[in-house]
Amino acid sequence: MEFANVAAGFGVGLLVGLTGVGGGSLMTPILVLLFGVAPAAAVGTDLWFAAITKMAGGALHHTRGNIDWPVFRRLSLGSLTASVATIGWLKTGGSGQVQGGLILHALGVMLVLTACAMLFKAQVQAIGRRLRLGRAETFKHAQPALTVIGGAVLGVLVTLTSVGAGALGAVMLAYLYPLRMTPRRLVATDLVHAIPLTAVAGSGHLLMGNVDGGLLLQLLAGSIPGVLIGAHFSDRAPERRLRPLIALVLVAVGARLIAG
Repeated sequence: MEFANVAAGFGVGLLVGLTGVGGGSLMTPILVLLFGVAPAAAVGTDLWFAAITKMAGGALHHTRGNIDWPVFRRLSLGSLTASVATIGWLKTGGSGQVQGGLILHALGVMLVLTACAMLFKAQVQAIGRRLRLGRAETFKHAQPALTVIGGAVLGVLVTLTSVGAGALGAVMLAYLYPLRMTPRRLVATDLVHAIPLTAVAGSGHLLMGNVDGGLLLQLLAGSIPGVLIGAHFSDRAPERRLRPLIALVLVAVGARLIAG
């Protein structure tokens, strides 16, 4: 067993448990840039890594009653449908493009967007709060449909790049539910929504042969204890310090991928 793979899994799992983000946005670049894994295989392996890792953290949040299940169902309706449609596109004609250079550029763009989402989540939530308080009935009426649409966007992006379920999902929820989503509920709902999404997307990549089972097991050997430790201490995590650091790394890696 490669110690570097286990250590990478533990570090990423710890961040997922602490903040709810950092899974695909960190693991896929690590696999591609540091471990030399092919982009398509990195996406497929990371999707299963994220699904199984977040199951462990999600179970802990469930026991604490932190998950907003109605919001979870709305997100899943859009994301799972879009993920299946994207898998169909990949299998019928898009996989050749994705396995070429497109996946790296798309991944780079997603990393930069994820960094922006992490840095400006509070500002986006403030905008949502003003709309929620100033136009309460209109905003509440639009919430269900907008949540399904937002989920569909996440479904496409996550299936193509394995990135977006954490940070982008969190910002989306913070905007759409600025009063309902406490920090604890936001992390828990966003994390648990990513489980079926990454499992469905990962299943599609598995059928296309894009999952490295041996590498996946090594990553999980580190990530499962990491996410449990992170989830346990999530209430006390120095999130304001962690998020800018993660965002800085994502911008640097994203810029490198975009530049080629």
